[in-house]
Amino acid sequence: MFFEETRKSLVKLGLPSGDRYDLPTSHKRFKDGAQFRIECPTINSPECMRALVETSWKEYGVRINKIDETYGIIRHTTKDLKEYCVIAKEYGVEVNFSIGPRAEYDIGGTVKTPQGVRVGYRLRGMENIVRAIEDVKRVVELGARGILVYDEGILWVLADMRANGDLPADLSLKLSAHMGACNPASFKLFERLGANTINPIRDLTLEMLAALREAVDVPIDLHTDNPPASGGFIRTYDAPDMVRIVSPVYLKMGNSAVSAHGLKTSAQDGKNMAAQVSRIHETIMKYYPDAKQSEPGQSDMCIPK
Repeated sequence: MFFEETRKSLVKLGLPSGDRYDLPTSHKRFKDGAQFRIECPTINSPECMRALVETSWKEYGVRINKIDETYGIIRHTTKDLKEYCVIAKEYGVEVNFSIGPRAEYDIGGTVKTPQGVRVGYRLRGMENIVRAIEDVKRVVELGARGILVYDEGILWVLADMRANGDLPADLSLKLSAHMGACNPASFKLFERLGANTINPIRDLTLEMLAALREAVDVPIDLHTDNPPASGGFIRTYDAPDMVRIVSPVYLKMGNSAVSAHGLKTSAQDGKNMAAQVSRIHETIMKYYPDAKQSEPGQSDMCIPK
């Protein structure tokens, strides 16, 4: 192996010496002892959420552990936000609400240029930091405890506000794939900044994912399938290994049933996503029958109060 001195220096920093081509089994677990939980993103209406969780359980016998609302808190009525929380309590499902202010919705034009894609969903200027905090407070006051974060600055701010009592101590901060985290060093940094779960970009190899797990202890969120707008990757047969080497892991299932992330999704979309969830869950159980999924309601955070 080349670059031995550099690799030794990285190990001293608590990082892996390289990607883990041996794909070691992770012995880390959720607090309930489980290895994986099922997460469904782009659940952007209460109707979609109810159709997803009911169809998944009643038709396929599969429990959903967490959903991600990705439209933006700012774009939902208070009635809808309350309904999300009602369904979550009814089914024991974690909910992450996404911060609404984001570069894509702002008046600046950079994000709409070819180079501007690097801006992602980050926040432009200090006033948008203020408004993002107001967005978070809005759902927290309704009982929500899970926030989907797109900006490293607001991650740090929210984590410190949580620590000093300005936000609830049980608030969970999930880092979005739109942040572009894709190596163990960035994962370690985001863990230190206060992220409770981290979502890497969607096309990392199993060897790369194993190195991410070596670097951090927080749960990692992995897409098993994606809509065409996000690359269209469908990694059904990678899912058993994802559980084995990345535990504790949230497997993000179902999005190949829609055309893109961030859409306003319908009840029919929820039903279609439930079918895709069932297909991937079936594969995990066939090839890794000893894999343990958390029961609904076992979240350490994220379930609305």
